[in-house]
Amino acid sequence: MDIHLLIDNLTNPALLFFFLGIVAVQLKSDLKIPENSSKFISLYLLIAIGFKGGQELSHSHLNLEIFWSLGFGILLAILVPIYTFFILRKKFSISNAGAIAASYGSVSAVTFVTTISFMELKGIPFGGYMVAVMALMEAPSILVGLLLISIYQKEHSNFSFTEVIKHALTNGSVLLIIGSLCIGFLASEAQAEGIKPFTTDIFKGFLAVFLLDMGITSGKKLSTFIKKGWFASMFSIIIPIINGCIVALVTSYFISGIGNRLLFAILAASASYIAVPAAMKLAVPKANASLYIPMALAVTFPFNITLGMPLYLFIINSF
Repeated sequence: MDIHLLIDNLTNPALLFFFLGIVAVQLKSDLKIPENSSKFISLYLLIAIGFKGGQELSHSHLNLEIFWSLGFGILLAILVPIYTFFILRKKFSISNAGAIAASYGSVSAVTFVTTISFMELKGIPFGGYMVAVMALMEAPSILVGLLLISIYQKEHSNFSFTEVIKHALTNGSVLLIIGSLCIGFLASEAQAEGIKPFTTDIFKGFLAVFLLDMGITSGKKLSTFIKKGWFASMFSIIIPIINGCIVALVTSYFISGIGNRLLFAILAASASYIAVPAAMKLAVPKANASLYIPMALAVTFPFNITLGMPLYLFIINSF
């Protein structure tokens, strides 16, 4: 692995703000981002990345690679929850195993956005259709996780699949990024130029503030997670490495472009801590949110944006 690439990534200002948030918690500082501001920044990031992705997609020619990518993304969102569920069943209850498996089959929009920022810093281009791939990978993993819980749960499952499907598809983050993608696709180049200061120029600044907030949130959940034992910790690192490395290799057969392959690897390696917890709270209240949210947010997320990206990029460049 290129040590200079790793150092550059670790000294990225946005990433350093994430660590600042963790340090603030450990020092018991009163530093915090107001909840309403945090929600606004989350919405802004989804709008900006969706709109820019739609613009990229509008300038792309629909080809076999795009259809292969969309299909592969959905396949990943189905297969990852299935194989991880049976690993997790060795240590966790059916409800917890299903919720964690769904989290790791789904994706983290924030990790995706951070990776795009990293690639822009390095001048690595990517296709706008990858935003659509990300959006399509949210719902299937939730449905697979719930299906596995339903099959293996001895007690009668009383949740409604219709309600869960509706919740997964109308989840705010999923709806906003798909909607922004469509708006970006329909907008002309001149119209897009008119809001460029909003969608592009201030993007990295807002990302830095958002990662500071993520650092504070992660720092608060870290102590709770450590009490869960070694298995959860190892799973939160080893499974992302396996998924990310395999996808980094496999995508060489049907995807051109280093940027697209890196985004696919990071999607496969990331875990959801927004959409999946919201769905699981509705469908499987027995699942322990203090377990699967810290796994995704306090361990997998920091790993992917520090060591994961350089590792997957190294594999992609090597093969």
